[in-house]
Amino acid sequence: MSEPFTVSIPVRYRDLDPLNHVNHAVYASYLEVARTDFLEEVVGVAPEDISFVIANLEIDYRRPVVKGDDPEVALRIGRLGESSCTMEYEIRVGDDVAATAETTIVHIDPESKRPSPLPDELRDPIAKYKGIEAPA
Repeated sequence: MSEPFTVSIPVRYRDLDPLNHVNHAVYASYLEVARTDFLEEVVGVAPEDISFVIANLEIDYRRPVVKGDDPEVALRIGRLGESSCTMEYEIRVGDDVAATAETTIVHIDPESKRPSPLPDELRDPIAKYKGIEAPA
């Protein structure tokens, strides 16, 4: 299995609640940054050309991320399906895991706006990153 794809995320003032904790909803935005960067850097899809929707999102919070922290998001590919891909995440602050999460993204055909099989140009780099052979 490949090393996780990792992205540093700055904590912005607008991310914080009155207790200087990152608001729980902002964690999903941190995942989005990692996912978008992964699709751009590993798969070669420009953000404006991303043709995936989120079918499922789960987040387990373990500790707050607070003002002054330097979190990073580590992303791994879980399951690679015919039209979907499961991504597993850890939001880390140093050696601490602040949250774990999982998203399932589904490829959408741009014309029909319906789920469709992952084209080879998307499937192959994801499979290679996951460390599995893409079907011939």
